[in-house]
Amino acid sequence: MVAHWLPDRHLGVAATLAHVDELIGRVGEMLFDYQAQSSDVVRLREVLDGQLRHLVVDSVAPIPQKIPLLAADALNALRAAIEHTIYIEAEADAGAELSERAAKLVEMPAASSYDKFVEWTQKRAKNGPSALRSGADLNRRIYDLQPLHRYTDPEAHPLARLVAYTNHAKHRTPAVTAVRIPVVSREDVTPRHPRDIPKRPEEPLVPGEVIFSAPTGQVVPVTLFPTVGINLPETARWPVLMNELGEIAAWVRTQAIPRLITGTDPPQPEIPAWHEISQGHPDLRVALSEGSRVPAYDRNRDRLSAATVRADMTGTIADMPDAPTFADVRAWLESLPDTDVLTRMRELVPSFDHDADDMLHNWDVLQRMRDDAVAFTQRRAMTDLEEPSNLDRRD
Repeated sequence: MVAHWLPDRHLGVAATLAHVDELIGRVGEMLFDYQAQSSDVVRLREVLDGQLRHLVVDSVAPIPQKIPLLAADALNALRAAIEHTIYIEAEADAGAELSERAAKLVEMPAASSYDKFVEWTQKRAKNGPSALRSGADLNRRIYDLQPLHRYTDPEAHPLARLVAYTNHAKHRTPAVTAVRIPVVSREDVTPRHPRDIPKRPEEPLVPGEVIFSAPTGQVVPVTLFPTVGINLPETARWPVLMNELGEIAAWVRTQAIPRLITGTDPPQPEIPAWHEISQGHPDLRVALSEGSRVPAYDRNRDRLSAATVRADMTGTIADMPDAPTFADVRAWLESLPDTDVLTRMRELVPSFDHDADDMLHNWDVLQRMRDDAVAFTQRRAMTDLEEPSNLDRRD
């Protein structure tokens, strides 16, 4: 379905959003490759200190420079999409091209208070486009999107974050990124809920830092979850980079741009997250209608989750009675789309108290997975037999 509410004059903005999705997708691909070196991203060593044994950061692998540059490009393009939308709407309101003086006053403010928004509006009272002046519809739509409506923490509003990142990239440096370990999970303790896992400080990981301690002589298996964070300028916040890109891009596409255009709650269907922009189209609306509403952030999240599931489940299934070899199970899991792997995993029920019904249900799910792995292995073996070898082939 195409976003029928989107005027033709904004089809270029939809293309900018598709470009953003491609940029975020490239960030995700590079992060996946970087984090796939899980044993190399963060190197650890043990240090004995009296009755305690510390797990200490020995080194952190450098983040490829392309990652923060691509992230900055995506954020700059998102801000451009908003301001292009405002410009086009202001021009449509005027019914003519804007004068050079008026055009220079077109921008998206990020006011943290009502007084600051009034000040921004007053600066456009004389020479700005009529659509940006007090009382105009577009001015009201811009006001409704301001961070000032987030009373407790306006700096955390998506627009405030977007402006902070893009101003920093424009005047100082591109995005600033660093490796973080949000949590260190003990494998010998099963939390009843993810929120029960102690969180580590939201700050970059540095060599020499102690990330876990245990009594000497006590074996405590732990799992680390290294990730890449981005520094929110002028703060000590380091949110996860892909989360930040995904959240801000979703807000711009599903909230900001639709509200700027319509002045109402975002209509359905949404603007696709991506559509083909690498080739010309005789009808841009047809290209838009063939786009995808699954953003790069979601695809990257599924890819990471599926990779974790494949690593965890291969041994579990291969150890079952009558299961194929470890290599065959791994090949079967690799043959499945990420969404299929995650759908199968979601069939398993967490059982914190080892409920008998839950255990039986999970065993049944695992048996079906094993049987599918067996069938895959048999089909592959038959295919190998049917294909002629190089010695059997004749010119």
